[in-house]
Amino acid sequence: MSVSITSILKAARTHCEEEIMPNVDAWNASSVWPRASSDKAAALGLTGLYAPEEFGGQGLSLGDGIQVYEELGRGDGAYAFALSMHNICTYAGCGFGTEAFKAEWGRELTSGRKLANFALTEPQSGSDASNMYSRAVINADGTWTISGAKAWVSLAGEADIYFTVVKTSDEPGHKDMAMIAIPKDTPGLSFGPRYETPSYNFLPMSEMYLDNVVVSEDNIILPVGQGLQGSLMAIDIARVSIASGCCGLMQSALDTALAYSHNRKMFKGTNLDLDGIQWMLGEVATDLEASRLLYKAAANALGTDQGPLMAAHAKRFVPDAAVKAANTCTQVLGGMGLLKPYGMDRLSRLSQMLRIVDGTTEISRVVIGRSLKARAKTLPVPVIPKGFGEA
Repeated sequence: MSVSITSILKAARTHCEEEIMPNVDAWNASSVWPRASSDKAAALGLTGLYAPEEFGGQGLSLGDGIQVYEELGRGDGAYAFALSMHNICTYAGCGFGTEAFKAEWGRELTSGRKLANFALTEPQSGSDASNMYSRAVINADGTWTISGAKAWVSLAGEADIYFTVVKTSDEPGHKDMAMIAIPKDTPGLSFGPRYETPSYNFLPMSEMYLDNVVVSEDNIILPVGQGLQGSLMAIDIARVSIASGCCGLMQSALDTALAYSHNRKMFKGTNLDLDGIQWMLGEVATDLEASRLLYKAAANALGTDQGPLMAAHAKRFVPDAAVKAANTCTQVLGGMGLLKPYGMDRLSRLSQMLRIVDGTTEISRVVIGRSLKARAKTLPVPVIPKGFGEA
């Protein structure tokens, strides 16, 4: 029987309030991924959101499932981001993987017993994904031998399998690109030192090295020629998921500022009685409502011709609004906003991180600009009045 989005969102809200919010500071202090907590998320159905029910997933549409990250993002944007990437990989594996892969990994991933992550970026190439050095040689027995390096791999060393994009020749371009899933215990797979991150220490990120890693053809997720196209779809889903998580972050910042200003006594009243404070927080509230409408519209557009453009609009607007919201709400708290117990510094740093991952806001502007140029070509040439220098 299909699960309802209402029950899933309620489960995500409960997980945020009972598991993330009380523990996130301890997670960061320990610098260890909270596997026990992600196991609890899995038990609530949050690790197989879009996967088919036949593999133990929830069978939700992207438009519905992506709303989960707003609930989780109220607790922590990095935690929401990590689970969103796992869900994207699970969606890809259960939807496009070989029958052998689905049989071995499908229920392991939807149940959260095994975690997955995505490896596309390389040390020398971020947004220019086709500038890729990782190479796969297809052997006579069908196995693939892979060498190369990936960068900014989240859940590095913690995930159980990595959906990795590689080239299969030295030809320029993307027509030879593919995606293959590499289990963590595969000989030749290793990870570099963890990146030092300011406010999401519990999320391990590092480079991933592949030294003649041999993988079965059963683990091919997207065959040669489909790797980049599939990766771009995954990134579009990730961008909208990040926008969803940013809305949760904005709500958390706004609620903290509201609770504080409502109880802070000054000038024979409270901070919240001051017009200036109301206007500052009112602007945050408007940006939050606009951001919700935008990410939900983008989520429903995924898989259509408008999907990439709508994802770009969401990734451009919402993280920028989250940075602004975190800064504004910190300002409302005054000096108290600088103190760690209020969590505003963490939210500010997280909002900046979410502006960057899975395509910076500047790359989103490039996507939007290309769309505008294409539209401009379809418009009639305007009539220029005489007297402006034309012959």
